[in-house]
Amino acid sequence: MRKSEKESARTVDFLVLGAGIAGLRAAMTLAEHGRVLVVTKEARWESNTHYAQGGIAVAMGGASDVASHLQDTLDAGDGMVDRTAAEILVREGPERVGELLKWGTHFDRNGETLLRTREGAHSVARILHANGDATGAEIGRALAAVAQSEKNIEFAEWMTACSLLMEDKRVVGAELRDAEGRSQHVLSRATLLATGGAGQVYSETTNPAVATGDGLLLALKSGAILVDMEMYQFHPTALNIPGVPRFLLSEALRGEGAYLVNAAGKRFMERVHPLMELAPRDVVARAMVRESFAEGAKRPGQIFLDMRSVRGTQLAERFPGISRFLAEHGLRLDRDRIPVSPAAHYMMGGVKTDLCGRTNVAGLYAAGEVAATGVHGANRLASNSLLEGLVFGARAAKAMAIDCEQLPIPKTWEDASSTHPRLEISNTEAYERLESAIYALRGMMWRCAGLLRDAERMQEGREELESIAMEVCAIQGCASVSRLATEARARIEVSRALLECALARCESRGAHYRNDFPQKNSALARMHTHYRADGAVTLERLDALAEVHRDEEYDGKSSSQRMSAGTACGSVS
Repeated sequence: MRKSEKESARTVDFLVLGAGIAGLRAAMTLAEHGRVLVVTKEARWESNTHYAQGGIAVAMGGASDVASHLQDTLDAGDGMVDRTAAEILVREGPERVGELLKWGTHFDRNGETLLRTREGAHSVARILHANGDATGAEIGRALAAVAQSEKNIEFAEWMTACSLLMEDKRVVGAELRDAEGRSQHVLSRATLLATGGAGQVYSETTNPAVATGDGLLLALKSGAILVDMEMYQFHPTALNIPGVPRFLLSEALRGEGAYLVNAAGKRFMERVHPLMELAPRDVVARAMVRESFAEGAKRPGQIFLDMRSVRGTQLAERFPGISRFLAEHGLRLDRDRIPVSPAAHYMMGGVKTDLCGRTNVAGLYAAGEVAATGVHGANRLASNSLLEGLVFGARAAKAMAIDCEQLPIPKTWEDASSTHPRLEISNTEAYERLESAIYALRGMMWRCAGLLRDAERMQEGREELESIAMEVCAIQGCASVSRLATEARARIEVSRALLECALARCESRGAHYRNDFPQKNSALARMHTHYRADGAVTLERLDALAEVHRDEEYDGKSSSQRMSAGTACGSVS
């Protein structure tokens, strides 16, 4: 490979891909150590964080409250949560949320008292919320306002990261493309993936259009490992009106007393789980699907969210955003049964990291939904996602600053030309063909790797996917559709990883349910799927992540001391 020179590239100390809660929180710490460029695929507020409704789970009541939050997290994760990661989450969470308060986040209050609600699988009410049902948007607003005031932080909006730049097996930056397909190279001492999830691999999802799994593709191409990709969480209650996007109806609705009822108006969760509507999300979502096919129905019946019996709460005030959206479709929480169905919501797996965001590739870090520390196990506890972004975004930034304190900004990178075949086609035709391929992929994933899985359907999906991949590969060279082509390739690789990992896990656990293996396999309780760029899947323990980079690593050690102890960048096995 030939070398490309620094003169044609922009240089910064730290590159952050993504401006959700993990990326912004990381940028705040990194700005204390150098110049930071935060890259966003669209406007800086367009991320999964912005659409998070219910709230942020945090235990601010002392040791017993923290212990309770830990136990709820472990229970929801169905035997696969890494306990050390979960302990870090609940222990460091109060301090991180305290920072949000200091930075001007306006959580809902009654006087000086922070209001809290309860959501699924929580034993107590510990969910802070803002503007009723717009918690993510408020946290994002506050973090962005502080970040924009920092002279060392700069934003690059409407830029797609097409590839990571490598030098001697180390990530040294990224290639970005703007909306017109023009390329820009950015060199940095360390790069953080904070690109969020990949709900757009499914036809039914609560995720925004930007959630296409780009960061996962970048990581794989650089040599990073993905883990637990079969563990995709389906939110039980998305609005189900034909022709209307699957708008999220927050779990906080059920926390405030909403019931789930079948087409006959009868509750059914009391027959399924002692927590009824507040059971873990995977339990509720599967129960809804089964109830919709009750009594041998050939076509699914409708499931409804019913709040008409809730008293003492002004629902339009408590849930203003949801109420406004429903009103556009002639519905009211206090008057109507709201049609709902499950939709893809959150990726528990992702890029394998240690407890400080390091991947197995030098110079590359990951935090937030794109990363997998083991904190969520097989099923994320409701409203732990925003907390994860805060806690592990801060930890990743700290590790980046320490690991790279004596590293210069790279001067060159290896330039690998694309080997994909190209066709002489118009940009319009290329766009239409890519759109068609993506549509087919999303439908296939919902049919073959959705809530209820089996080997036969997943193998059919695997064959369909390879046909779609060949089509995308043939047309991806058109510059004017470079973002769409990048997103198509990312969807393909995420789908391939998900299918292969789901086929490898021959049991049902948490969000992963197989009709052909309906029981848990105790031998797999601590085993995690590992997926690599060559398509190989192995089942391995995740304990190695919890055995490196503990807190004491930061207690006065210089980078040279850590390196001599074998804890340099990229030491995850």
